[in-house]
Amino acid sequence: MRPETPETDKPLRYGFTTGACATAASVAAARCLLAGVAVEQIEILLPRGQRPLFDLAYCRLTASGAEAGTIKDAGDDPDVTHGALVFARIELRSPPGVRFHAGPGVGTVTQPGLPVAVGEPAINPTPRRMIAEHLSRLAAEFGYCGGFEVTLGIENGAELAQKTLNPRLGIVGGLSVLGTTGIVRPFSCSAYILSIQQAIDVARANGLRHIAACTGATSEQTVRERYQLPAMALIEMGDFAGAVLKHLRRAPVPKLSVAGGFGKISKLAAGHLDLHSRNSSVDLPLLATEAAAMGASLELQVKMREANTSQGALALALAAGLPLADRICALAQTRARAILPAEVRVEIWATDRQGRPVGHAGFA
Repeated sequence: MRPETPETDKPLRYGFTTGACATAASVAAARCLLAGVAVEQIEILLPRGQRPLFDLAYCRLTASGAEAGTIKDAGDDPDVTHGALVFARIELRSPPGVRFHAGPGVGTVTQPGLPVAVGEPAINPTPRRMIAEHLSRLAAEFGYCGGFEVTLGIENGAELAQKTLNPRLGIVGGLSVLGTTGIVRPFSCSAYILSIQQAIDVARANGLRHIAACTGATSEQTVRERYQLPAMALIEMGDFAGAVLKHLRRAPVPKLSVAGGFGKISKLAAGHLDLHSRNSSVDLPLLATEAAAMGASLELQVKMREANTSQGALALALAAGLPLADRICALAQTRARAILPAEVRVEIWATDRQGRPVGHAGFA
């Protein structure tokens, strides 16, 4: 399926999750081991009934079992694992069932709060279930009554993991094997949103009472300079303010700091929960209207409406002595409070392009 998007007249391709790729590699290796014959392609059943066919980069017997790998195709989704080799090594074991191991490039969980226990390989529940169900059916097909040792790996996964939230989630040594449907929908960024949710869950499970959700490194620095928060408390939310606020509605913490560039905070003030330019725009008329409420002249309002950027509009207001950024932060705070439960206190920071604070609405 190839959905249209506002940015392009070309349809975008759906892709497959690391969990789906790991399942395909596991089934191919297990079939090779049980049948003694390597395959070039393998079909799997996804949770919602699709039956994709995966090409294999390799499939072969080894001294202790069999192994297979497939190249991940994330479609047109901006995924760090797109093009990575996802592989599985299978060995037989006497007890029935499946035991999972982290191979090269797959991380290990070291902190509570994730859906996988501490000490376990970072292979999420749905991929585990998919692999176990496929191997169970395969065992029945060949009349095999034992179990399987499954080692999953991702080529260069340790390096790729540095571009993800895994280090802050307490996942060390590599990437996570993720996926709930097996399908990656382009620009849905579902994996990133899941990482945000998991980061919040890890912070809560470790007893942290104050977390900071930041749009990027520059706004994060503003929070770092004011609070001695551990890295685990710093949530890199990117443009997904809604993901943070909605998850905290279900899993609250006592204190939340939200920090971002003035333009993105102004989008939140306007009621947008996705702050990416793809899905929301800076509302210059709103900035002019809020400035008018602070006493801006008609001439200043016109100039602000005609400004090229939010920072340009802010500069005009500041030159007139109007603390517009504070007012926008307060409005964004009101938007956030409308989503958050009452027990979550929230403050908002707005920064300029250099990461310097230009506006603030405090906890009080």
